[in-house]
Amino acid sequence: MDCTVTSTQASAVAFPRRGARKATEDPPWLVFVLTLTSVTFLALFLVVPLAAVFAGAFDDGWAAFLRAIAEPDAAAAFRLTALAVSIAVPLNLLFGVTAALAIARFDFRGKHALITLIDVPFSISPVVAGLVFVLVFGVNGLVGGWLEARGIQVIFAVPGIVLATMFVTVPFVARELIPLMMEQGIEEEVAAIGLGAGFWQTLFRVTLPRIKWGLLYGTILLTARAIGEFGAVSVVSGHIRGKTVTAPLHIEILYNEFNFAAAFAVASILTLVALGTIVITAAIEWNSSRRGAPAPGAGEAA
Repeated sequence: MDCTVTSTQASAVAFPRRGARKATEDPPWLVFVLTLTSVTFLALFLVVPLAAVFAGAFDDGWAAFLRAIAEPDAAAAFRLTALAVSIAVPLNLLFGVTAALAIARFDFRGKHALITLIDVPFSISPVVAGLVFVLVFGVNGLVGGWLEARGIQVIFAVPGIVLATMFVTVPFVARELIPLMMEQGIEEEVAAIGLGAGFWQTLFRVTLPRIKWGLLYGTILLTARAIGEFGAVSVVSGHIRGKTVTAPLHIEILYNEFNFAAAFAVASILTLVALGTIVITAAIEWNSSRRGAPAPGAGEAA
């Protein structure tokens, strides 16, 4: 084979033609089209709706806005949402950490079945999940009559709302931590145990510090999802104003009553919570990248 390189070829390699484009560069028109498409999509489906929410919230002025978010039914809806979140988040956080430790650190029979079960809330409609709770815990359900006879009401009461919220949010922390912990491995834990550390010392001094950003990221997503849950909660709540109506359900009721300004006022509060979640999540990702740690959520792609 003739491997001789001519002077013309060498010159072309050493001094590429002016205006020649690298193989990895995209043509300028393609970059422009993709950027314009992305910006247009975000403007139509994110910026415009958010602007409409805040514009509608203050359509009748500040006084009407404050009355809408302070009136008794709205206050009760916010309190119930806070109660459901305050119960669902810690329990799902505990489950997520426990499940991630079991799946990432140990091999056991039924491991793949557990991983599949964790993903179930992602694969079925929240409305279907709420219906399942009614069929199980309703008065005519599998155990609802037995519970009702003992003075325990689940459906159309706070326990049902908490259960529905927990069900739809259970995967968030576990799904964030499992791939992260698998990627990190167990070398540091093994070293700590070899040096005489017990289980709890290893957990709090080695494991949790290594996953703290992923844990915080998953907790934020879990909290945001719990606050905004509508479908499953709508089925099990009974829409009893002042008792079983959460903030998203209260927005629906106000909107159906053509009380648009009040509906947008309550919606603006939830929107502010969502925007705050986005800001905190972005800050966590920036901090993780600055420290050289894997960005939260990156493990899921892996």
